Amino acid sequence: MSPMPRDRTPILIAATTAIASCALLALSIWFGWLGPDVGRGANFCEAPNGWTVRQPANTFSNAGFVVAGLLIAWHAGVPGEAGKGLAAHRYLATFMACLVVLLGPGSAAMHATQSTVGGHLDMSSMYLVASFAVAYAAMRWLRGNVRLFGAAFVAALAFCELVGLWRGELAVVMHSGNAAFAFLLVAAITIEVLIIRRREVRARIPYALTSLASMLAAFVIWNVGKVWLCDPHSLIQGHAAWHILCAVSVYFLYRYYAGEEVADGPRQGRSSLEDPRRKPGAGPVARVGSGPRRSWRRWRVAAAVTPAEEET
Repeated sequence: MSPMPRDRTPILIAATTAIASCALLALSIWFGWLGPDVGRGANFCEAPNGWTVRQPANTFSNAGFVVAGLLIAWHAGVPGEAGKGLAAHRYLATFMACLVVLLGPGSAAMHATQSTVGGHLDMSSMYLVASFAVAYAAMRWLRGNVRLFGAAFVAALAFCELVGLWRGELAVVMHSGNAAFAFLLVAAITIEVLIIRRREVRARIPYALTSLASMLAAFVIWNVGKVWLCDPHSLIQGHAAWHILCAVSVYFLYRYYAGEEVADGPRQGRSSLEDPRRKPGAGPVARVGSGPRRSWRRWRVAAAVTPAEEET
């Protein structure tokens, strides 16, 4: 039996997204479409120079996100490698790959131009990925379908945009947009822990731990790289390391998603990942023949038995 051919749709869509977004960014930088330099992102140590790209290290390190997104799409095209959860909800893996790709030019827009619009693109790209993480976790926890995912994704994105409107300064995370991003990540991690503890799926925990460890290391570097490990005129920047570690984190988050399998045992039919009575993307299956209606039927059958029948 010959192996199933690779599905090239995910990598073609992700590659198209990468080429189009990076080309648009290059044109925007060259022609100044993103607006003047207002110092957005200047607090991440690297000193702006007279080049067209204001912060080269912090800009080009975002290529890690593009590579990670393309790797996700390539892996998603292998038959049987997307896991039961992503395979049951078509195109979610491709959607995730494209969001990760967009993190690259989104963040680079701010560091390359230090403009206000570039800063908005940077935050929006972060919101998209964090919203995906919390929405996908909520969908699986609630045993929902793609509609639930879409509603949770839009709600999380709107939450970030609304919170980001507050312009006050915050300790550690600097401003409200970063606080909203961090809140969604913590919410997603909490729900993932609950899903694992429910034991309806077999998860590849090492992938999850690698993703979490990379993010925590990136967060430490994100903070200390602004002051303690800062050489403004060096091409070795702590914030560039933050970009690379975050790209590693989101790639292994996908591998954790793709590694989920329905657990063996009597609770298998309750899983949101796979059930023989449901179509991919359909909602949770109700238990047939249980609850008050079944008890009522039993009572009526018992009441219908005559005394003569009882004696026999």
